[in-house]
Amino acid sequence: MYNTSSRWMIPCALCVPLVIASSALPARDSEYAAVAKHHHAQQAPKVEQSPLVELLRKATARYRDINVALSEGWVQATPCVSGPMLGAMGIHFTLPGRIGDGQLKADEPELLIYEPIGNGKYRLVGVEYVVLKDEWEQSNPNGGAPVLEGHLLNFVGEPNRYGLPAFYEIHVWAWRDNPLGTFADFNTRVSCEKQPLADGTS
Repeated sequence: MYNTSSRWMIPCALCVPLVIASSALPARDSEYAAVAKHHHAQQAPKVEQSPLVELLRKATARYRDINVALSEGWVQATPCVSGPMLGAMGIHFTLPGRIGDGQLKADEPELLIYEPIGNGKYRLVGVEYVVLKDEWEQSNPNGGAPVLEGHLLNFVGEPNRYGLPAFYEIHVWAWRDNPLGTFADFNTRVSCEKQPLADGTS
């Protein structure tokens, strides 16, 4: 059983919530709400079988067991993140050595995302790629904004609610269908409702 209480949080500045929420861009809340209303009562589509999703599934299949991720050095980076209006992201885990290198590799995401499903269990639902703006520009002085396998990353400026330098990010819901789209920030089929209490009580 894995306990996701605050004592697991990484104390380094780059390993705190590295996730973009729609509250960083208020206008997007209405967008998400409109899309969610449109899809309400409809069955969520299957995860898009894009080349990136297929690659990610191969690269992260073993992490469907959270204990494998923990044994390989992945550590919790955020609490369970709910959307400001709908859906959630879940709990983010990071492999510290991948953050801060100014690089993006399709088969090496910076963050794994898990959904608490009760009884001390966690389901892998997706990943997030993150690269700090300054480090990306140092590594790619003439490269412009980062693009990962044809997908343009989202820019999060500073100041931001995470207290981080400006960064780029993109979510990929490789293991959980999402009515808002495979690359949307939040997933309306992910929930934090079964997040255990700090003392481990479900």
